[in-house]
Amino acid sequence: MLFISHRGNIDGPLRTLENNPSHILTLTKRGIDVEIDVWYDGEQLYLGHDKPRYEIDLSFLQNDKFWCHAKNLQALEYMLQHNVHCFWHQTDDYTITSRGYIWTFPNKPVCKKSIIVCHSLEETKHYANLDIAGVCSDYIGEIK
Repeated sequence: MLFISHRGNIDGPLRTLENNPSHILTLTKRGIDVEIDVWYDGEQLYLGHDKPRYEIDLSFLQNDKFWCHAKNLQALEYMLQHNVHCFWHQTDDYTITSRGYIWTFPNKPVCKKSIIVCHSLEETKHYANLDIAGVCSDYIGEIK
């Protein structure tokens, strides 16, 4: 079972640290996978949920602990061209990551290849006990 930190959160939402590159790297050094939000404007890569916030480079994204959520088409195209583990989704029930996992919207049916996004500690605990690939949550520190 994979336990993936949602934007760098592990003990509940903490907006001030979400997608913060130094915080995220600290988590990966502890062995924690992290879902991050990636933007590209044709010249520069950024992290940030609602808008580009933290400037990064390609070498930052080339980390096997990252699950990169492309926030615009340019970011998706760029990451696919550079073999970065990524996916695109908004409100679709399912999407396939570039490594063949099924990224699953909250509360949708799951299978063995599913990574489900959980909004609460209760959901996280529930799905952590199923035969699926993993959970992405703000609460993985509570269950890992």
